[in-house]
Amino acid sequence: MIRTQIYLTEKQRNQLNAIAKVAGKNQSELIREAIDNLIGKTGGGHRASVLRQAAGIWKDRTDLPDFDALREEWNRN
Repeated sequence: MIRTQIYLTEKQRNQLNAIAKVAGKNQSELIREAIDNLIGKTGGGHRASVLRQAAGIWKDRTDLPDFDALREEWNRN
């Protein structure tokens, strides 16, 4: 793991400490879990959204070479 320093407001620190006591975890664990949740909600979802938007963007282009023919030629060599 990499050590990282963050700044919290006094209210955030107090509430995080209370949650940690109830959950039986330390503050670092809770912060890592919160970051994982944020990454899961925004990171993966954003990537999937971009991939869906990119799917088929070249399907109607007529200025591109015949990729199937190129693959066949490469496979013969």
